[in-house]
Amino acid sequence: MGQIRILNPGLMTTVQDLGRYGFQQYGVSVSGAMDQFSARLANILVGNDEHEGILEVTIMGPKIEFLNSEVIAITGGDLQPLINNKPINMNQSILVNSGDCLSFKGLKRGCRSYIAFAGGIDVPIIMGSKSTFLRAKLGGYEGRSLNPGDLIQICKSSSSLSDLEGRKVEKGFYDYSNTVELRVVLGPQDDCFTKEGLETFFKSEYTVTNNCDRMGYTLDGEKIQHKDGADIISDGISMGAIQVPSKGTPIIMMADRQTTGGYTKIANVITVDLPKVAQAKPGDKIVFKKSTLEESHLLINKLEDKITDIKKHINTPKNVEVLNTRSFFLKVNGNPYNVKVEEINS
Repeated sequence: MGQIRILNPGLMTTVQDLGRYGFQQYGVSVSGAMDQFSARLANILVGNDEHEGILEVTIMGPKIEFLNSEVIAITGGDLQPLINNKPINMNQSILVNSGDCLSFKGLKRGCRSYIAFAGGIDVPIIMGSKSTFLRAKLGGYEGRSLNPGDLIQICKSSSSLSDLEGRKVEKGFYDYSNTVELRVVLGPQDDCFTKEGLETFFKSEYTVTNNCDRMGYTLDGEKIQHKDGADIISDGISMGAIQVPSKGTPIIMMADRQTTGGYTKIANVITVDLPKVAQAKPGDKIVFKKSTLEESHLLINKLEDKITDIKKHINTPKNVEVLNTRSFFLKVNGNPYNVKVEEINS
């Protein structure tokens, strides 16, 4: 068991995981990491289960003192992390020593970073999750964002820290930019909009306003025309649902969204593009591109295959060099097999 001390929490730093599922019928939001793929990658790099708790950092990073040696990994938006005021690599597991201090120079690209600790964060599991749901003061660390002086317990890793150090990937899953193309599937209330309204939605460029947080992103731009008004009988809201209230500009619903809502939803951002929203910040531009369920399924399967491949190869010992690879075809008891043999230098 280790500890970290929060010297400065930054703009907003919370404990999150992949969310609290199964309770929306009771009005409890899913919450969880806004950029789930970056959160998963951070945990993979430090040898944790992908669902383990991490710190989600927004725009301005925290200052953290390590009271024990730990292995950490930082993924997602680039806030330029530093250990003892010296730059460190993102998307890599790094050994930090007792007394070291993690800080951030400032936002370079994206909006949110994720810090994983080998062993995970020791906070209570509420309704199956460590995630912080701020509006309900539920989960995470005392149901709130972190404050100066907070002491966070870090669980002991099942692997030695030296074995976990130096695991890396070349980069994260996304190249974050200030202009974001979001692929969307129309519905469920796209029939509530005029033909002109749908054309406006796909042809316009929208701007992320200052009214953007873990609940949702309000956009500014061309008004989208309804047929007979924006109100509907309240129904469920998924992450990435795009509501269009009576004023005609879109709102993209995010991790801490309400469980139901009574505004028309013109479309839903596909799963693989949700991190692009999570990493957008005020002033960034958003355009929408029509997609299909079939395309969205292909894209998510492709991304999951990439994650599986990372997990498969990331455990290769740091000092192993593959010198030569040979492939063979053979039969054993009449069954055909393709065999690959790697000659290594360790």
